Amino acid sequence: MRLSDAIEEFIKELWMPDEPEVELKRNELAEYFRCAPSQINYVLSTRFTPDHGYAIESRRGGGGFIRIIRVQRGRRESFRYLLQDRVGEAISARDAQILCLQLAEQGTISLEDAELMNAALKPQSQAVPIPEQMKDTIRAKTLKNMLLSILRRAQQQ
Repeated sequence: MRLSDAIEEFIKELWMPDEPEVELKRNELAEYFRCAPSQINYVLSTRFTPDHGYAIESRRGGGGFIRIIRVQRGRRESFRYLLQDRVGEAISARDAQILCLQLAEQGTISLEDAELMNAALKPQSQAVPIPEQMKDTIRAKTLKNMLLSILRRAQQQ
């Protein structure tokens, strides 16, 4: 098991069943795993993101801590966050691919939907002579329309 996987599992095991948050100290965790505090930062910034259903608060200094909060949102609010904040007005092909895969891992969309969305959003699908920034804008609009379609489909079921 990779170190980042072990750190993620350890943090998740700290949660009590009914508790919405866990508090820890970065340096103590780094000492426990015999790694640099930057490794802890990496795990927090990649595995405990809003897309994964978490928010992080931190306070630096001697009495500093990191608080990881499990965010409970309804499906509608999650999609609103995705459309407005995560996708925004422009998104790169790489960020779109990561987002689709994360949504599939979370069960928000099916793996088949994620694969189809990635096929439509990859650079080869937009191989036209226009500026990259414009491609990112078109990609964001396309991705938003796909997500809205999935939301409507889910509401009809």
